[in-house]
Amino acid sequence: VTSYSFISFPFTGFYGRPWSMDQRKVLFRWMQNWGLNTYLYGPKDDLKHRLLWRELYTGEEEGEALILEAKSRGLCFVYSISPGQDIVFSSSYDVSLLKRKLRQVADLGCQAFAILFDDIDHSMCQADTETFSSFAHAQVSVANEVFCFLGEPSVFLFCPTEYCSSICSPSVSKSPYLQTVGEELLPGVSIIWTGNKVISHELSSESLAEVQTVLQRPPLVWDNLHANDYDSRRVFLGPYKGRALSLCGNLTGVLLNPNCEFEANFIPLHTLGTWHQAGKEERKVLHSPTPASLIENLKLFVSTVDEGEQYCPERALNAALRDWLEELSQPLQPGSANFPIKTLTKTPQDCDGHCPTHAVPQKPNSRNESPAVTVSSKDKGMRMESWASRTPRDKAQGRRQCSGKNLLNESQVRLLVGLHYLPHEHGPPAKSLLQDLTWLKANCHYVSANGNKKKIHPQKADEWRVRAGHFQVACDEVALLHESIVNSINRAVLYDLYPYVWDLRNTLLVAKAFVIWLGSELVGVESEPWAFKGGLSGELQALLPMGTSSDLFIHPPPLFPTSHVYNIRPFYNKDKVELYHMVHQLYERGQGSHDSSLVHPDYIGDLYLGAALALCPEYSFVLEDELGVCGCVLGILDVRYYSKRCQASWIPAMRDKYPSQAKGTNGQSATKESLPFFLEELWDYPDSLLYHFPSQLRLDGLPELMDCSVSRSLLTTLLTALKANGSRGVFCEVPSADRLRLEFLTKLGFLEIMRFDAHNRDGVVLGRLL
Repeated sequence: VTSYSFISFPFTGFYGRPWSMDQRKVLFRWMQNWGLNTYLYGPKDDLKHRLLWRELYTGEEEGEALILEAKSRGLCFVYSISPGQDIVFSSSYDVSLLKRKLRQVADLGCQAFAILFDDIDHSMCQADTETFSSFAHAQVSVANEVFCFLGEPSVFLFCPTEYCSSICSPSVSKSPYLQTVGEELLPGVSIIWTGNKVISHELSSESLAEVQTVLQRPPLVWDNLHANDYDSRRVFLGPYKGRALSLCGNLTGVLLNPNCEFEANFIPLHTLGTWHQAGKEERKVLHSPTPASLIENLKLFVSTVDEGEQYCPERALNAALRDWLEELSQPLQPGSANFPIKTLTKTPQDCDGHCPTHAVPQKPNSRNESPAVTVSSKDKGMRMESWASRTPRDKAQGRRQCSGKNLLNESQVRLLVGLHYLPHEHGPPAKSLLQDLTWLKANCHYVSANGNKKKIHPQKADEWRVRAGHFQVACDEVALLHESIVNSINRAVLYDLYPYVWDLRNTLLVAKAFVIWLGSELVGVESEPWAFKGGLSGELQALLPMGTSSDLFIHPPPLFPTSHVYNIRPFYNKDKVELYHMVHQLYERGQGSHDSSLVHPDYIGDLYLGAALALCPEYSFVLEDELGVCGCVLGILDVRYYSKRCQASWIPAMRDKYPSQAKGTNGQSATKESLPFFLEELWDYPDSLLYHFPSQLRLDGLPELMDCSVSRSLLTTLLTALKANGSRGVFCEVPSADRLRLEFLTKLGFLEIMRFDAHNRDGVVLGRLL
């Protein structure tokens, strides 16, 4: 049996940034070093591979240099074409165009070809129905004709429409389609097969033997183990696994369909090479002429035996990690050696105008102003601050450049791989995160403020807090990994893997805050891998009360990565001073200067935040970075109940705190003009609104926030807490002129519920069901 070890571009879909010639050269170097011998070309970004297959390549598009580069590395270059979407099999004209196209590639030096009929409709046009007895007969007829036209090359591959067990009708052994392909396809043509499924967890000798019987030849496995084009939130860095060396007797070869991101394929390809070399050695053992040589060859693998096989994925992974660390220490740039790298600092434009935390309270001196995203209907209008007027934080400059000088260490790389492992299997750190969050959520009643079991089972409460501490540490490690990758010297790896680490970091920001909230406040109440979108990040989200709302978690990463470390946690009383200072800063920036008319330093804080922090602090969360608190989100679980408490306790407290203004003394200060907002009755919302949306929220933050996604995570944390305690909907009120905030909330699933047109109130109420 001829043994190939193939690597290809994804044929199931490649929608990322096209790989450059420089990257392909690196790929060929890797393949040569690791004993891989064949490269199959068939990317979907090449329209003339599939959609425009009839068209010839122009002089600028011809890939002669790529073919020559592969040959210089001792690799077999296979050109593939996918004409199945619209070819008329009975048309001599279409068949002639197919031959012309492949002849052009052959003239460039290519000597190996593949014709792919995957993922196409089984139906045939009228002309084909009249000419061929079946769809399989039509495909085989064209494939055989092209194979003979090219001179029966030694490598000619055929991908059938039924290319895995799960899509065979009615089964592999009884499929008329596969039987026709096996019987009529010329024996020199190899047939591609993906296994039991499109993405097979494991490949068994029994299933491949069955396929071999039907196809009347050993199949060539096109392995989608590391392909990630079906889920933009997943990448697979784990080792080649689940394929026993004993399969070699039932195979013609193996192709590995890689990740779309070039730099993500180092470990998959490295470990595939180890697997391939181990297979070659095993075949030597099996064919050793003397018992002495058999014993000697077996000694080569005695240290790597894994479940009876001479290939150990874990040891192959360790070897690949050591080599990858050397690669990661190189100052490589994305795409090519000449790829321009900009200084990775966050600019205002990176927020694309949709960061609602960059809001500044207006001066509360007019009854014509309306509340924005509010917790109290007495709160006044908010507007987006112009970027030009922003100034650094009081403590230090809020912007930090990405150094691009750091080296990732082995523990960080292991963590990176463990978090993005394989389609059907998580690495150890990912498993630990999922297990801890599942257990913490299921046993939170042992530490909840209203749980009697807290006193009955103190040891369970202690266990809960220990595991919660471990979970929080694990979340912090992912945040530090994010920071390290952003500052990594290898910018190529940064640009390819940053979106995945960024996505997981944001999910864990919410999960960590949720766990801390569970432990500190009152709390109430096998298929294909693409069936569960998002990988580890998606599974973590599913464990959260808002986990089914994917729009809250999925957000495009920023154009220029930021290395800022953020933390979201519940509000503590000590945070009040910083939050009051923050909103006072925002107020002053909105005025353009310090307003000396505000005699009492707490006035702005009391006006915007005070009531919610005093009456429902358990639904208040703060966002902090290295410099301290930089944002907050405040929620009200039950607006009706909250309004009664305000009338009973908060408004009287404000009368006592600001007695001179309450008595109406002389002097028209801004404080006096704004005092009625403490004293007037709360805005009345209709029962029809509060029935569906009983909760309310407000979101605030400093303009220096470097990563706009944290605004989304901060808001998601509050929605998670509200839903966990039984809320079925939340609303907020936004000035109708605040387009940025309206657009931001709309993208998060908030819809317009009602609009106020009164002369003293011009706002839009947006709501979202939970």
